[in-house]
Amino acid sequence: MPSYSTEAIRNLALVGAAGSGKTTVVEAMLHKAGVIGRVGRVEDGNTVCDFEDLEKELGHSLDSALVHFDIHDAHINLVDTPGVSDFLGRSLSVLPAVDTVVVVIDADAGIETVTRRMMKAAQEHHLPRMIVINKIDHPAGLSELLGALQESFGSACRPLNLPADGGKAVIDCFIGDGGDSDLGDVADFHTAIVDQVVETDEKLMEQYLEQGEVAAEELRGAFMAALRQGHLIPVCFTSAREGVGVSELMKIIAELCPNPTQGNPRTLDYSRNGEEQSTEPQPDAGKPPIAHVFRVSSDPYVGRLCVFRVHQGTIGPDSQPQVDGQRRVLRIAHVFKLQGKNHAETDKIIAGDIGAVAKIDEINFNSILHSGDLGDDLRLRCPGLPKPMYGLAVEGTTKGTETKLAEALSRLVAEDPTLVIERVQTTGETVMRGLGEQHLRVKLRLLKDRYGVEVETRPPKIAYKETITALAEGHHRHKKQTGGAGQFGEVFLRVEPFGRDEEAVDDGLLFIDKTFGGSIPKQFMPAIEKGIRRVMSEGAVAGCRMHNIKVTVHDGKHHPVDSKEIAFFTAGRKAFIDGVLKAKPVLLEPYVSMEITVPLEMIGDISSDISGRRGRIQGTDMLAGNLAVITAEAPLAEVMSYSSQLKSITGGAGSYTMEYSHDERTPPNIQAEVIKAYKPKAEEE
Repeated sequence: MPSYSTEAIRNLALVGAAGSGKTTVVEAMLHKAGVIGRVGRVEDGNTVCDFEDLEKELGHSLDSALVHFDIHDAHINLVDTPGVSDFLGRSLSVLPAVDTVVVVIDADAGIETVTRRMMKAAQEHHLPRMIVINKIDHPAGLSELLGALQESFGSACRPLNLPADGGKAVIDCFIGDGGDSDLGDVADFHTAIVDQVVETDEKLMEQYLEQGEVAAEELRGAFMAALRQGHLIPVCFTSAREGVGVSELMKIIAELCPNPTQGNPRTLDYSRNGEEQSTEPQPDAGKPPIAHVFRVSSDPYVGRLCVFRVHQGTIGPDSQPQVDGQRRVLRIAHVFKLQGKNHAETDKIIAGDIGAVAKIDEINFNSILHSGDLGDDLRLRCPGLPKPMYGLAVEGTTKGTETKLAEALSRLVAEDPTLVIERVQTTGETVMRGLGEQHLRVKLRLLKDRYGVEVETRPPKIAYKETITALAEGHHRHKKQTGGAGQFGEVFLRVEPFGRDEEAVDDGLLFIDKTFGGSIPKQFMPAIEKGIRRVMSEGAVAGCRMHNIKVTVHDGKHHPVDSKEIAFFTAGRKAFIDGVLKAKPVLLEPYVSMEITVPLEMIGDISSDISGRRGRIQGTDMLAGNLAVITAEAPLAEVMSYSSQLKSITGGAGSYTMEYSHDERTPPNIQAEVIKAYKPKAEEE
């Protein structure tokens, strides 16, 4: 039985840009708590969180890692997350497991693109946020950085402590108001944060206005309310490498961050009797268990490892939970607490705590473990993950490795919610899609090192979509005689663009049967729809999947002997192609939204480059540190390998993020090239 209660637990995720020092902050806290005897260094490859060989080689985190320690009567669970934008999905996926998000910022680098994205994601998920400015042993520019934080994220950003003695110490400015700091008068900062905190409590504000001060205990209660409401984003200062401010940060986490009973509630959606319903799990050990799986990995010693947060009840070796909407129960033999790569078996994971189970293949990322009849389609409301856009076509280097490759890819997909494997029927390509070039490069290394599979790669064909822009009639009579019983089917149909205001349909096709008088017997209508759907998936003019088309079958003919499903399948397919060719078909291409962070002097070069790639500049924001963020939209075909171009223009000083935005019509010259290159397969009549 754990020696701590739910009220003692603090769950936090450390997020932020690569190089900000998240892993070093965790390492310093583990050392201060007595968990490790020596502080590891990322450069030396001996930290608790970056334990994978590839992480040690690259010098940064590739996946989230969990550690824990006890201090100040609190049990702290910390989730260290990657900071490279290509692995942002692994950072976002842990947010449902924590009650506070700690955004770590490099004092020299300032506010970076990943900083902004994680601050926004935490806000949208209604999670309390805290900012840690790390590396204050280089104190120049800290005052400007604090101003930039308030300008970017609002006046809610208020220091809890301040750097002092040239970054060699920190001094409290929340409870205390005396002393000297590197940023100015401590009393002024004390007044600013107390003003911010008491605004959430009318009685406390009245008391503060009358008496000019508030008792420390009353301040702490109001602090929690302001933190939960997002009215306060406390800012702390550390130099994790030098151990400065680390003990103070640990005390703040233990005393001021919410425990699972105080955190903002989570919502679990489900379906019951066809109706959408929701509930808020309660962190109560006496209630039926509800746990959410936020990480899946393959461990060389224990196999498939699923990490979960218990939102209600307890999970232990005697638990027999159901998974998602399945009725069959699982038998859990062991539960673990994680400390980096090490797994310590425990007798149960209590409400609010984080643990893991191993070797249970039925559990997947985002699975809900529960007991009791909650309903179907269970899902915890989670932040949306970026859509994988960067792709590579992969193929085994030797024949006979298809099965091994498929199994390895399946395991990689199970671990990473932002990795997608597509089998493109029209091109015969197996395409691996991720968040960027580095993301896929790491996956290819894992294929080789972990699973012994080597592959050849090449750029995939762009996933254009076909659609139509006008209404047209389509017709085909299929008649075939081969000596015995023949084949006969005739179909008349109408095709038209599918309006956005109409009801949602599967695969972008709205199929309607308006035949009457028995012109086509109802038993043949599924065959007609199947033939049309075949064209929808294979394309009519360029071999691309079709999109947003309404098809109405309104007439036809049949033969009492020769009409068969295959006849109407063929008639429906060819009538649809006939209609599409008359309906002014066009190609749609995917557009992506981009955020490009570059030095100020590079704005003109980047804007010109994006415009030359058929892109559109949406806006430019100035940042601290002589940087700017350019937001833009561009066709994916033009920016698939943008990382190399950006590196060339900026000399490695730029960074960018990219995710799917929408589809737009392809220019006529490009459309003509794609259609010309299409070679439809020869078909038998």
